[in-house]
Amino acid sequence: MQTYNIHDAKTQLSRLVEQAAKGDSFIIAKAGKPMVKVIALNAPEPSQVKRFGFMAEQIQVPNDFDHTSESEIVKLFENGT
Repeated sequence: MQTYNIHDAKTQLSRLVEQAAKGDSFIIAKAGKPMVKVIALNAPEPSQVKRFGFMAEQIQVPNDFDHTSESEIVKLFENGT
């Protein structure tokens, strides 16, 4: 992602806005420190943070999931299933 200082961004604002509208976002920095990210309004939202339990009731974990024997594990790797 391209970074522009404030002076360059002001000078090239029209071109940069067109660029962002086409999906090519950019960053504006002040004294080398990134300050803002410019993206198109119709850009997809960043995915939400996944929380513990987000798959509740969608998968089942057996009660003995942590008691798989070594021989069962070896067998799974050997058979590829």
